[in-house]
Amino acid sequence: MLHIRSKQLLSVGAALWLVSSPAFALDGADLMKKLTAGFNLQPGNITPASVDINGSNVTLKGVTVGDTKGGSRLNIGDVQLTGVKDAKGGGYTVERMTFANINASEDKTQITAKDLYFAGLYIPGNTNGDTIDSLMVYDEAHSGPVEVTVDGKQVVAIAESKVTTERSDDNSSLSFSASVDGVKVDLSTVDDVNAKATIESLGLTKIDGTITMEGEWEVGPGTIDITEYAFDFANIGRLDMTFSLSGYTPSFLKSLRDTTAAMEANPNKEAAQQAAGLAMLGLLQQLTFNSAQISFSDDGITKRSLNYAGKSQNVSGEQMAMMLKGMVPLAMAQANLPKLQNAVSSAVNTYLDNPQNITITAEPANPVPLPMIIGAAQAAPNSLPDMLGVSISAND
Repeated sequence: MLHIRSKQLLSVGAALWLVSSPAFALDGADLMKKLTAGFNLQPGNITPASVDINGSNVTLKGVTVGDTKGGSRLNIGDVQLTGVKDAKGGGYTVERMTFANINASEDKTQITAKDLYFAGLYIPGNTNGDTIDSLMVYDEAHSGPVEVTVDGKQVVAIAESKVTTERSDDNSSLSFSASVDGVKVDLSTVDDVNAKATIESLGLTKIDGTITMEGEWEVGPGTIDITEYAFDFANIGRLDMTFSLSGYTPSFLKSLRDTTAAMEANPNKEAAQQAAGLAMLGLLQQLTFNSAQISFSDDGITKRSLNYAGKSQNVSGEQMAMMLKGMVPLAMAQANLPKLQNAVSSAVNTYLDNPQNITITAEPANPVPLPMIIGAAQAAPNSLPDMLGVSISAND
């Protein structure tokens, strides 16, 4: 009796498994198709030798990346996708997409990279929409140590790189941040005698610093606000840039992709480039400039640069600074920028006397269409400072 019941239970369990398993089965071909589109690539640009599926885990074996016209292809190796699930609209979510470590060499140069992955990846079912759901996004993109060596000597190294994104609850915006930590560059290996002397005079033999970025994208108006984009290097200084641009909507991105695809598909490259140029002019009509700022905080590079420039003129660094102070008004006069001339001269004088920081800001009273800026730059470049509300200050 017990034996019969056990057989019945096993039969029922097997039947339930057979009924339920199609709901969880992954379509490897469909996943590859949508993954390729999500990366904004053409079919065949990413090609695995095989796709192995085990429940919600997928292994793309022997992945290569390149064109489909017989050109050389880059061997990526195996790519692991874990926790793959169906998402609304025919897309997929992936808990983690892990890439094989990179160990490539050519001649005397070797490049290695470890711990490469995407976490919280969303692969859209349709890339032709006008919402965030039509874009491939992720919670985190990560790279561990990266190293470039020449003749066995390290010339570039990065400890860790990371990009994180976060959607708003109503999907109206996407915030993002990025960091590249432990950037080290060794320029002592430069062979050119003159370049080597310049590097040593400027104290740039060893470079060590970080790169950071913060921002937000409002999907509706397509406004991108980069609130920080900074290069901060010891004994050099911190260069920080911010800007705001509107019109960068999903529809704009789709038009940009379509233009690129049409250009690649056209066998007549000259005609394709002309058509793409006209299409780009139309697309630029959608973009408007809101504001921008660039600032530099000195950490010793200014005085070293003055000393180096002065040495070539047989003068001291202080004398070189005085020469620059005299040259700036002349240069501004030649540029025909009378309204900005005094402000620039004052800021440059203040900075050269005591190098701390200098900031250039462009903040127009109203957003300016990008084609208007391009037209002014070509026809009347001296009108740009007034159009963009340019100002400059030092040692704030």
